[in-house]
Amino acid sequence: MKELKKGDKAPAIKAKSQNGETVELKDFIGKKVILYFYPKDNTPGCTTEACNFRDNYQSLLKDGYQVLGVSVDSEQSHQKFISKFELPFPLLADEDKKIVQDYGVWVEKNMYGKKYMGTARTTFIIDEHGIIQHIIKKVDNKNASQQVRDLVK
Repeated sequence: MKELKKGDKAPAIKAKSQNGETVELKDFIGKKVILYFYPKDNTPGCTTEACNFRDNYQSLLKDGYQVLGVSVDSEQSHQKFISKFELPFPLLADEDKKIVQDYGVWVEKNMYGKKYMGTARTTFIIDEHGIIQHIIKKVDNKNASQQVRDLVK
């Protein structure tokens, strides 16, 4: 699959949220979407990033953004993560890895010399028409929402 870039149409998404509700990207046409991919629920970096979006959620909503998180964890894992950290936005379960593959973020990783497949932490900013406006590949977990703001000024 070719690498997505700014100006591309965002690939369609159809996944279950933590509540078992089907969420589709096309449901958000007319709204701007911050679609962020993260490796795993309840890990330090992912928790920091999610809590940063949580702490800035109201101002992101005021600016017209909907926040959606995606990982390959299950709905049940997402429920626990949301409950533990009081996350106000949906987390989508991509257990079959279709979304991470469609967005090109399912990649080979290397930890302590061991190679494995995993999700590359990446944020896509999608406009009201479903077009990718920005892709953040070097996400700063502590300042994830500010990174978005700096790009969309």
